[in-house]
Amino acid sequence: MSESTVIISQSVAVLVDGNNMERSIEDVTKKKGYMINYDTLIPKLLKTRGLNRLIYFREGKQISQKLAERLHDQFHGSVRPCHKSADIPLSIKATQLSSKVDAIIIMSGDSDYVELVRHLKSEGVRVEIAAIEQTTSRLLIDEADHFFAITDDDWFTLGSSAPSNKSNSKKTTKKKTT
Repeated sequence: MSESTVIISQSVAVLVDGNNMERSIEDVTKKKGYMINYDTLIPKLLKTRGLNRLIYFREGKQISQKLAERLHDQFHGSVRPCHKSADIPLSIKATQLSSKVDAIIIMSGDSDYVELVRHLKSEGVRVEIAAIEQTTSRLLIDEADHFFAITDDDWFTLGSSAPSNKSNSKKTTKKKTT
């Protein structure tokens, strides 16, 4: 190892506003039935840093058991149903985790998180936003320490047989069944 090599050892929490991410994809694609490919996105967000927690917040009672199992199996993540929006539960969890992690990645473009970002930064936590740029508040992007633009390379069509295979997932356009 050369003297100029810097080893980054950070603990990161990823907090997902599931409803916001789903709405953002629908706004961009003008279609329903797309899902973030967390298997490929989370490693891109973390790079060489360690994952401390992954929590997916979702309004409503109908949360995909398959998604919950996948997040748990791949990342020891958890899914938290929310009574109304994810804003308050996500903010509370971020505040609770702020003394336990070096960085928090908020997956949402919602401007409601601007004050949370300011607070977390004042506590010495690096705050990153990962969201779809076209639907993300400019104020939120400007306030964050880093912005990661989620693109169509980071989602797939529900019902495709291979979510990690982008060429297959783009061609499949099955409707989501409820």
